[in-house]
Amino acid sequence: MTVRSDLPTAIVGAGGLIGQHFARLLGDHPFFSAPLLVGSARSRGERYRDAWQLPEPLPGSLEDRRLEVATPGRLARRGVRVVFSALPSGTAAGFETDCRRRGLHVFSNAADHRMDPDVPLLVPEVNAAHLTGLGPRPRGRGLLVTNPNCTAAGLVLALAPVWALLRPVRVHVATFQALSGAGLPGVPSLAVVDNVLPYIWGEEEKVDAESNRLLGTVRSGRVRPAGVRFLAQCARVAVRDGHLEAVTVEARRRPTHRALESAWRGFDPLVSRGLPTAPSPPVELRPEADRPQPLRDRWAGSPARARGMAATVGRVRWEPPFLRFFVLSHNAVRGGAGGSVLNAELAAAEGLLGEEFRP
Repeated sequence: MTVRSDLPTAIVGAGGLIGQHFARLLGDHPFFSAPLLVGSARSRGERYRDAWQLPEPLPGSLEDRRLEVATPGRLARRGVRVVFSALPSGTAAGFETDCRRRGLHVFSNAADHRMDPDVPLLVPEVNAAHLTGLGPRPRGRGLLVTNPNCTAAGLVLALAPVWALLRPVRVHVATFQALSGAGLPGVPSLAVVDNVLPYIWGEEEKVDAESNRLLGTVRSGRVRPAGVRFLAQCARVAVRDGHLEAVTVEARRRPTHRALESAWRGFDPLVSRGLPTAPSPPVELRPEADRPQPLRDRWAGSPARARGMAATVGRVRWEPPFLRFFVLSHNAVRGGAGGSVLNAELAAAEGLLGEEFRP
């Protein structure tokens, strides 16, 4: 296919953890131009290489760029077409709404608009139809697409291949969530060393509401939730990256164990779309008794641009009506910046960012 690399972009919240993952993925992206880096007022003028805190390398195209401050109006005047939002939840809503009103396309990691009825909440392998199924947007208004909570992202990716086979009654999930899920500067060391924190504000409610929306269907321009109760217990553990989840599904149907494994192994709905950040396959099934592990599986996903975008499923036990397994996903990549970048790639492929930029 013909690939455009000149779609003007910006990252807002570029100085934070998710913002830096956005920069890592967008610095040399085949669809998008190297982004403007928008930070806070206190970081104005800071060279980006001096602000960089990830162990992964900073793309060379961004090393000498400086963080700047910009309003939605200024981004529009500078010709930006796509905004990747790493703004904190609770403060993102107004900025993202203003960008959208000015015709900018926003791909957001923040929670503020996830449950808005006219905003797609998207994991492309799971519910790509939601991107175009919520009705036409008003003339002159930009697209706003959100990716889910980092825990829900890995969970629904693991459930989607077997969802119809099982027809779940309810889903129980206990999570062991990485420190990076709290962003920068993160969890105080004295709170988590030799400890587990068995409460993450708002997390369990998000897992229930967002998973139901993601696994739901679109009818008459509205999302009809899946209608399955997700009973979550979420804990923070002393791991840098990677959310591990212990999942128990209570099922109505009784497929064979072989059918479940075949469904996971055969699941690759984006394989023909040519999206650079789409992993193939998006779910990796491990046979070992001691996998997945954050240290060994957080970067699952190929090709190289899709590292960290696959979910790893292991320790599968099927004792009808209960299916038990573990799933591991990289919270800052699949559950963060990478999820938003993949959403933008899908929107570009659908011609929603302008036909002139369609790959």
